[in-house]
Amino acid sequence: MPRAMWKGAISFGLVTIPVSVYPATEEKTLRFNQLHDDDGGRIRMKRVCSVDGEEVGYEHIVKGYEYEKDRYVILTDDDFEAIPVESSRAIDIQQFVDLEEIDPMLYKKSYYLVPEETGAKAYALLREALNRSGKVGVAKVSFRDKEHLAALRFRDDAFILETMYWPDEIREADFGGVDVSMKVRPNELDMAQTLIDNLSADWDPGEFKDEYREAMLRIVEAKINGEEIEVVEAEPTAKVVDLMEALKASVAAAKKEAKAEPAAKKKAPARKKTAAKKPAAKKPAAKKPAARKKAVGE
Repeated sequence: MPRAMWKGAISFGLVTIPVSVYPATEEKTLRFNQLHDDDGGRIRMKRVCSVDGEEVGYEHIVKGYEYEKDRYVILTDDDFEAIPVESSRAIDIQQFVDLEEIDPMLYKKSYYLVPEETGAKAYALLREALNRSGKVGVAKVSFRDKEHLAALRFRDDAFILETMYWPDEIREADFGGVDVSMKVRPNELDMAQTLIDNLSADWDPGEFKDEYREAMLRIVEAKINGEEIEVVEAEPTAKVVDLMEALKASVAAAKKEAKAEPAAKKKAPARKKTAAKKPAAKKPAAKKPAARKKAVGE
């Protein structure tokens, strides 16, 4: 388990539940370093003072708020500790609302709330009460130098804190003068509804994967092995000339894909059996650049 990033208490009414906050998610992405193209040396970013041009160590760096152009007021750790808000010491539940009332656009990041031993019973009590009511708590909490609006809910037995944007942080939709209120014909609407019905399914997040990251990993592996990378030309995007024709083609494609899925599932066991009969496939892997190229292009 990672180290707790914040410790405090959930507070609602006169009930307090001591908790520790842990990140509930991790971003899986390939990270690249900047290198010098001549010798492969790592590029280092230096913290340089704009006044004297000297490199500055962390121990000499302070936080400043720019209140006018090039004029700053310095804030210390004591200043941040002195902020007179309850949310700096507790996750203060303000009210309980239905989950459907919260616009998903407001959500930012998820955290697990792990109770201290003394708060385990109150933690379980709040979980059961929220499950029975179908509500989520709306709270305020301060960490990482900012007060956050947050929603508190349960995922199985774990309490989740979802930090949210403040309402004034959400930008208004600006379409740059494009009229998006155009009227559509009934037959277009019917065809669009048919397309939605054909693509409708029960939500299963396990069906989705980051194909871009997997393809990039295959390219990295191929380059490590000294293999040539085959560049696959992207197919040009078809221009939509007639909306109705585009909808009809989309519906036909969705139906064709839906019919193909059951057949693919039936053939899946046969593929596994064939693969099991080739235990020596790993040995000559380095001698098969053609297979590697095909995988990269997929």
